[in-house]
This record gives sequence, structure tokens and C-alpha cells, in this order.
Amino acid sequence: MKQLFVWTGAVLFVVSLSSFVVVYGILLGRPGTAATAFSVFIALYDIALFSVFALHHSAMARVGAKLRLTQLIPAELERSVYVWIASLLFLAVCWMWEPLPGIAWEATGVTMWGLRLVQGLGLWLTFRAAAIIDVLELAGVRQLGGKPRPVEFKVAGPFGLVRHPIYLGWILIVFGSPLMTMSRLVFAAISSAYLIVAIPWEEQSLVEAFGTRYRTYQKQVRWRLLPFVW
Repeated sequence: MKQLFVWTGAVLFVVSLSSFVVVYGILLGRPGTAATAFSVFIALYDIALFSVFALHHSAMARVGAKLRLTQLIPAELERSVYVWIASLLFLAVCWMWEPLPGIAWEATGVTMWGLRLVQGLGLWLTFRAAAIIDVLELAGVRQLGGKPRPVEFKVAGPFGLVRHPIYLGWILIVFGSPLMTMSRLVFAAISSAYLIVAIPWEEQSLVEAFGTRYRTYQKQVRWRLLPFVW
């Protein structure tokens, strides 16, 4: 049963990411049909929807929350439970997102290809960083049926550039669209703002969990998200 639960969670994780590709890549590429007068209310609804996902994503990543959860369930299932809830919430964000009318920009020619290059760089950062971390580790599969693997802070690939390359990859992907509808722009702005706010909290949690090891990594890789900026 544990294996079924964990692997189903991993599949759900993939489905949620695939849903983002479909929703952001196709559905949000079409301007909404709602009256412009309702745009503010739609935007507030979308912000509230994403905030539910964001609150869980940040709160449950804290050391204290993980410890409390492992008092209720086996420690080897802690990551999988997190993946289950986060994936379901992200599915809700994707499929319940309300599109907004209007287009912020529509690039053509050289500008369009430049933005495609930005998105391509974002994809490379995301996949390369995920491979270094180990996708099965992210999905909660590695924790099943064995001793926890020691956490390594590798100064390799994109992790030698910034400490959070997956977040940087996300920002490049969502803002690099040549056709930026207002729906896409609001999604990109809200999700990126969340990442920027969440990073200090996440790093504080990592310091609490790993102490000197993570502080050493912070010194080795100076920039959190944007090289030479922050």
C-alpha cells in the first residue's frame, strides 16, 4: 500500500506539471471573454486561488511542520504526502484559473525568437537542476523503504550559478512568452512574486535543518535567484 501511495503521488506530480503546460501553453494563450469591468474581480479571484497553493507550499516545507507531520505518519511517507497535497492544489490552480481579457504584448520577428530563447534557457535550467537533485527525490519515491539519503548541496551546473535555478527557470519560462495575454501575465506575476517572497523563508528553514553546511553553500554560491543582482 505504501508503494501504491507513493507512486500514485509521483504520477500525480507529473500530471500537475503537465496540466501547467496545457493550461499556460494553450488555454491561457487565448484572451478571456469576460467584460473588462470584471477584470479586477477575476484577478483577485486568481490571486486568492494561487495563495492557497502558496501557503501550503511554504508552510509544509518548514522544519517544524515536517516534524509534526512525521508524528502522524511514517517518516518515509512525509515527502509523498507533501507531493500529494501540493500536486492536487496545483491542479486546482491550473484548471480553476479564470482567464482575463486583453493582451499585454505580442512579439514578432527577432523579438519573438529572443523570447523563445529565454524560455528555452528556462527549460534547460529547470530540467538540468531537477536531474541534479533527482526527480524521484522530488516526487517522494526515494524516501520509501530505506534510510534517508544524505542531502548534498552541489555546486554543479546551474547550482553553481544561483542557489535556486529551478525558480529562475520558472520565471524565464512564464515571462518569456512571445504572446503575453493578460491571463498569462497575471499568472507569471503572481507565481514569480511568490517565489521571491518564499526564498528567504525557504533558506531560513534550510539553515535550521542543516546549519553550517547550508551556510557554506550560501558562501560558495553568492546569488539566490538572479546573478549579480540578488
